[in-house]
Amino acid sequence: MLTVRQTASRNVFNLDGVWDFKVDKEDSGTQERWFAAPLKSAGTMAVPASYNDVVTDTEVRDHVGVVWYQRQAHVPRNLGQDRLVLRFGSATHAATVWVDENEVMTHEGGYLPFEADITDYVTPGQSFRITVAVDNRLNWQTIPPGYIFKDTKGRDVQRYMHDFYNYAGIHRSVLLYTRPAGYVEDVTVVTDIDGSDGVVSYRVEAPGTERVHVRLLDAEGAQVGTAEGTEGKITVANAHLWAPGDGYLYTLQIHADEDIYPQTVGIRTVEVKDSQFLINGKPFYFRGYGRHEDNIVRGKSHDNVMMVHDFELMKWQGANSFRTSHYPYAEEVMDYADREGFVVIDETAAVGLNIGLSGGIFGTPDGMPTKTFSPESLDARTQQVHEKHIRDLIARDKNHPCVVLWSIANEPESNTEESYEYFKPLAQAAREADPTRPVGYVNVMLAPPQVEKCVGLFDVVMLNRYYGWYVDTGLLEDAQAHLQAEIEGWIKLAPGKPIIFTEYGPDTLSGLRDLHRQPWSEEFQEDMFEMFHRVFDSFDEVVGEQMWNFADFQTVSGILRVGGNKKGMFTRDRKPKSAAYQVRKRWQAKRDETGC
Repeated sequence: MLTVRQTASRNVFNLDGVWDFKVDKEDSGTQERWFAAPLKSAGTMAVPASYNDVVTDTEVRDHVGVVWYQRQAHVPRNLGQDRLVLRFGSATHAATVWVDENEVMTHEGGYLPFEADITDYVTPGQSFRITVAVDNRLNWQTIPPGYIFKDTKGRDVQRYMHDFYNYAGIHRSVLLYTRPAGYVEDVTVVTDIDGSDGVVSYRVEAPGTERVHVRLLDAEGAQVGTAEGTEGKITVANAHLWAPGDGYLYTLQIHADEDIYPQTVGIRTVEVKDSQFLINGKPFYFRGYGRHEDNIVRGKSHDNVMMVHDFELMKWQGANSFRTSHYPYAEEVMDYADREGFVVIDETAAVGLNIGLSGGIFGTPDGMPTKTFSPESLDARTQQVHEKHIRDLIARDKNHPCVVLWSIANEPESNTEESYEYFKPLAQAAREADPTRPVGYVNVMLAPPQVEKCVGLFDVVMLNRYYGWYVDTGLLEDAQAHLQAEIEGWIKLAPGKPIIFTEYGPDTLSGLRDLHRQPWSEEFQEDMFEMFHRVFDSFDEVVGEQMWNFADFQTVSGILRVGGNKKGMFTRDRKPKSAAYQVRKRWQAKRDETGC
């Protein structure tokens, strides 16, 4: 799905702001046709925002089920032959949308966009009502999964297996935009390098049009190539490549009859070879973090101010990459990573696919099945939903040069025959959707190399490891020995595959100082990072370090999480912990050494 752009043929109207808002406590709104009239006894809610932390009512914050949003919008008076499209950047986790009394779309999945052509439901120059029912409930066939049980008062309680708060609401911008009846529906761009030249291959889908013409413009707007037809290739002499730290972008300007659509293009290549990760044929070493879309009050709402600030902090530290843990990020973030030259591991929302992790470590709650993959838990229907998420993510992000690797799951069960059968077709689906990038998944500590079943399906080894924290707690010499031994095991099991550490690090309470450098102190975080980095530097096969986490973030309440997860390099309000300076020194030295 293409990102919405303002062009000479397309007008864009932003519908963000304060909407009417109502909690559907009895889950009766659809049956009672709340969409057919203005919401009665409605409050207000900012869009975009997670509603949970905006409100002061605990029952609303913890509500399990449907909430309703509503507002009026206006149709352009001069719509003419153009079509009018209503688009949501995301709504977590499922949404149904009405225009006046007409249902125009439904969508499942909380982190990807959805849209509908509403032209036939509205009148040029007139206003209309938009009503949205957003449902935050998770089950065994959603991505991510979860289940619901009743408390002693008969109220629904949501259980889920992911270690971040289940924020809900309309999290990204709502847009109304026009486009011609014949229009650019999709474009796929693949780039290559031939000596000093860049090669840009494209394929355009433009239903209802007769002629497609493309122009390739450099960053200054000068034309460097043209082509005719829905498929073609443009060679750029002495191309300026997109590279880590150098986010140079060309623009493929697509003309399809009356429609004009600009697609940004970064000319670069990605390859996995001989235990190395190559960008433009050069070895690349990942320095960065797992991150979260998580901010105080806003929850998972996209915020351009915080986005720019977070990138400034990452650049200050010398980072060159991050993972979209554990779901697709806002399109604005991907665009910004393109222009800033940040490398991205792009991940689906398939987190929590591991009952062994949730039950084996934290205890199995009542009502949870004992097997991850079974008719009572994750089944063939879940697999189908998961595949759709993979294909939809790739359809949205395939043209971003910043994306170098698809991660189709975080910490799933991967040590059983059932897990192999579950992931085999999903890995294949990712490769079918995009043959140009490597595919991986993030391995959990419960599946070390001696029991791992799925690594052969993928191109890289991505590891979340907490030696010194969840195991060998505080015993960093033991932790180092065990970490070294496991890396050796992965090299033997998966020869030629590069190893990226996608999570490591301890919970650290900002301001807790300890002469004896005990766990939870800022000193212990420094020591644990130093141990991991010492081990990383002793293996050529380790090609990346993305610590957990960029910043502290909110989680479900519990005895293991006091006010959220505290593994951040920065606090939740972006204050650096002492380790931030230690890591900054290391990463800046590596940046000076490698040039990126």
